[in-house]
Amino acid sequence: MESQDSHLFSEFGSLNVAILLIVGISTLITIRIFYVIYRSSKPLYSRHPGPLSTLIVLGSGGHTAEMLNLLAVMQMERFKPRYYIAAATDNMSLQKARVMEDSLLHKADVEVAGTSSFMQIYRSREVGQSYLTSVGTTIIALTHALWLMIKIRPQVILCNGPGTCVPLCVIAFCFKVLGIRWSSIFYVESIARVRKLSLSGLLLYKLRMVDQLFVQWPQLKSKYPRANYVGRLM
Repeated sequence: MESQDSHLFSEFGSLNVAILLIVGISTLITIRIFYVIYRSSKPLYSRHPGPLSTLIVLGSGGHTAEMLNLLAVMQMERFKPRYYIAAATDNMSLQKARVMEDSLLHKADVEVAGTSSFMQIYRSREVGQSYLTSVGTTIIALTHALWLMIKIRPQVILCNGPGTCVPLCVIAFCFKVLGIRWSSIFYVESIARVRKLSLSGLLLYKLRMVDQLFVQWPQLKSKYPRANYVGRLM
């Protein structure tokens, strides 16, 4: 009887230790998440005197045009090397990015050019794809996004709406929480979004995963107070 009671007591003690361990780890992760959200909401000051490695997420059609217009007015020498990522089925966006990068070769500041890479990422869901089959493709897309983020480890992420940016931003946020890499995420909502955010923008806004979210219409600022109204950028 004493041996049985001792065995039960030992199992009970081990269970308590496991519960305390789980609670402790969960508490630390929760505190870290709140710290990341708090720090991300503060003004950004670069601690790096040199250029910042930058991931630029391109979307099809208007998304790519707006992103390239935005890049055209940026101080590109501050953002290098540059990694352009588009969906695996979107060759046109990467072609346009290559043309823009090639144009930099003809400028006087040659330090800006020659520091770019072009990559593709699997889509979580294609247009018209059933939600059932999209479960498998979403897992594949997340795995691919994780591999790309480990490979690139960007300091800055620029995106403006394509769904392909969401898994990349989610992984970047997880890297912050785990202390692997701090990537500042900037999201510029499309000029076409006048009354409400796109689904990508809404997800990142609600989950507080972006450092700065910019909108180009005052109506959006009124509806989403944590957004930054900057007027028309392009």
